[in-house]
Amino acid sequence: MVEMPTTVPVTPVDLDDAEAVTRADRGGVLRSAALAGAQIRATAAAVSEGALARLDGARPRAVVIVAPSGPARRAAGLVSSLAADAGVPLVIAPSTPPWVGPLDVVVVAGDDAGDPVLARSVDSAVRRRSDVVVTVPDEGPVADAGAGRVLALPPRVRVLDHHGFARHVSTMTAVLAAVDPSFDVGDPAEIADVVDAESARHHASVEVFRNPAKSLASRVAGRRVLITGDGVAATELARHGASVLLRTAGVVAAASELADAVAVVHEFGSVGGSGSDGSGHGVSQDYDPLFHDDQIDGPRPTEPVRILTVSIDPDDSSVRRRVAVLGEVDVVRVDDLSGDGSAPEMRPTPGFEAGRVGPGAITSAGGGVATTVRQCLVLAARLEAAAAYVQLAGGR
Repeated sequence: MVEMPTTVPVTPVDLDDAEAVTRADRGGVLRSAALAGAQIRATAAAVSEGALARLDGARPRAVVIVAPSGPARRAAGLVSSLAADAGVPLVIAPSTPPWVGPLDVVVVAGDDAGDPVLARSVDSAVRRRSDVVVTVPDEGPVADAGAGRVLALPPRVRVLDHHGFARHVSTMTAVLAAVDPSFDVGDPAEIADVVDAESARHHASVEVFRNPAKSLASRVAGRRVLITGDGVAATELARHGASVLLRTAGVVAAASELADAVAVVHEFGSVGGSGSDGSGHGVSQDYDPLFHDDQIDGPRPTEPVRILTVSIDPDDSSVRRRVAVLGEVDVVRVDDLSGDGSAPEMRPTPGFEAGRVGPGAITSAGGGVATTVRQCLVLAARLEAAAAYVQLAGGR
């Protein structure tokens, strides 16, 4: 007799029930998402101990970031957008280019110590006598390829692989600051304080209406998701948000520039193809997938689309005007960058045509690379925590 497999029922979790959320988090995904600030401090500590001392005062021909995939690749894209005015050219590559030499600094970034591409990239850069910074875990083939010949900045804080974005951004900006004193990203300790303050707002004990990560999770649950960015750096954050939703919660989300989503509305009338505003309100409430017949009832209705717009534009009114055409949309912004570690006050932005309230569309003060880095790391922490809550709310 063949024993049939047992189906384990999926039990959704009420995000306002802190004890239920904590019990459901058996994989530690919430804790991992909350360690972005700790990763920033650990990187700063390694730098202060002299991990990059060999680069101080160097004037390389170029800084080459080898980041084939994952959070490292998205971090490289973000840092590249911030370094447009840096005094040193920055190149992003999937492996060490054949033209690098003694005049270049090569940063090999990743989370898989057994990745053969990373190992070959380290070996190639070392053989070409470049200064090589390795931010991969210090073990396996990658460590063997650079043993004693590289500047090692391995992770000191253990997190899930898809939560290494903050560490990679911190490491890459630290390398740029070491070779180009004009590239000022601010005090890492203050950045870590701001990120920790944001993570404190995501704690399981904080109710949904006061918790920006839970609020985002409740908005995207059961929906198709499109995450847009209002600029180059914000679009990299949008891609990171889509990736962590997939890796953490198994939710397939698209990421694009805000301009692309706006163009779709102008050309096709909506995003997602259902409802006048792309929100899916045109879907029949009588739809039953068990009895639906495509030939009799027509095509199956699509799931509604939830649009999130990640914004680091200091001009809040400009963002409002640009997203108004999208209908119901949530603008994800940073409230306060005081750097004193206090939890910032949250001011909601209406969801425009639908009259909804978006969880955290705020005007941020200041400007420059330092402010942008803080904004991006805060928003990355929020998106990672939101993905964790989507996973837990779905009973995964």
